[in-house]
Amino acid sequence: MKKEVAVIIGAGPAGIATAACLNKLSIPNIILEKDDCIASLWKKRSYDRLKLHLAKQFCSLPLMSLPHSAPTFISKAEFIGYLDNYVEHFKLHVVYCTEVVSAALDENGNSWIITVKNRISGEKDEYSARFLIVATGENSEKFIPEIHGLKSFSGEVIHSSEYKSGEVFSTKNVLVVGSGNSGMEIAYDLSKFGAQTSIAVRSPFHVMSKEMIHFGMVLVKYFPVKMVDVLLVMLAKFNYGDLSKYGIVRPKNGPLKMKAATGRSAVIDVGTVDKIKSGEIMVCIIVNHIDYFQVVKAISRIRGDEVISIDGSSNRFDVIIFATGYRSTANTWLKDGEFMLNETGMPKQSFPEHWKGKNGLYCAGLSRRGLPGVSMDAQNIANHINMMEKKKTME
Repeated sequence: MKKEVAVIIGAGPAGIATAACLNKLSIPNIILEKDDCIASLWKKRSYDRLKLHLAKQFCSLPLMSLPHSAPTFISKAEFIGYLDNYVEHFKLHVVYCTEVVSAALDENGNSWIITVKNRISGEKDEYSARFLIVATGENSEKFIPEIHGLKSFSGEVIHSSEYKSGEVFSTKNVLVVGSGNSGMEIAYDLSKFGAQTSIAVRSPFHVMSKEMIHFGMVLVKYFPVKMVDVLLVMLAKFNYGDLSKYGIVRPKNGPLKMKAATGRSAVIDVGTVDKIKSGEIMVCIIVNHIDYFQVVKAISRIRGDEVISIDGSSNRFDVIIFATGYRSTANTWLKDGEFMLNETGMPKQSFPEHWKGKNGLYCAGLSRRGLPGVSMDAQNIANHINMMEKKKTME
């Protein structure tokens, strides 16, 4: 059994940020990563045209800012390069191709026993650690909802994590299910490449430009969230007009309040709205509360290549792309973590106390606050572990 002071599970932004903060405080740690690289979500499971929607000052990890020479809104490639440099700069110790089978407290409740399996050789090993940090993120495993008849669909079904470019779908009739940032941007990309594109909208959401959100995040440092939200909604109305006639309804809560309360971000428009207005992208309206619309189309079932709505109408598609998000998988291997995580693998405690469990257990990157939340978690965890270590030496 290999003994460590702190073991971090996951080498995404949350994991490497926490490791860097621990290194700064001279607290030994290692990161266990099931893939063969850091930031596998960014490197392997994101589409080609992806850019960060937040300005660079809100995307830096602790202790090392993005370069001054970088543009305000950086590309996927630039962010990946930054993450690779981050790992090298702080000399982080990452053990790759190592999947956690289980993590549980020992009999005395003093240490965490982490059982792992090498994904290449299949060999098992064990680590013992005083501190265990769950940094596998909110996006551990793709989620596709259950739809009656989906298995019988005669076309191609993929998750957004498998989507790279619309080029291969240029002659296809494609339905994108999900209207978050990924769904809306994938729909735009498909349309740009000539695909006949439809998007399924399930619930209300805000549409903003990246400049609006940047403006709001700066203002909220000086003014109340409610005031900034009112201004952002006014700007959106002026810029986009009334989108309800196109099937897009604005939520009652403002974009910043909604992000803080539910973790759901405003959709950053990359040109999708213009394509919806022109009819190049069709909207299927799928909502929980039918009060929003007089006419509601919802997926009832799938038969062959037909997607059938509850009103009986149907459309034929060659491809369905599910941009329906991800799920945390921490509960599949974490034992004795009931105090910290709920049944969905997300924190039980509300922000800002969500990161702290019991018996040396922590979670990073599960605050639903994006990269700024990742940085806060990493610093809070490292400082708390440092305090616990100092307390131990004084006993």
